[in-house]
Amino acid sequence: MGIFDRFKDQEKAKAKAKEMSDKAEQQANERTGGKHSEQIDKLQQQAEDRMGIDDDPNK
Repeated sequence: MGIFDRFKDQEKAKAKAKEMSDKAEQQANERTGGKHSEQIDKLQQQAEDRMGIDDDPNK
């Protein structure tokens, strides 16, 4: 496995983590009826920052 294959694998892992994070945010918003959407979004961004996912268009 070459160095570029490792980068591809990391990008795939980050994409999967982002997808899972988005789905978790969506489910939390559905369960709370959207009452806590700002807090949930803030928590999601903190978790993504810790995982190294910097994909927020609002930054």
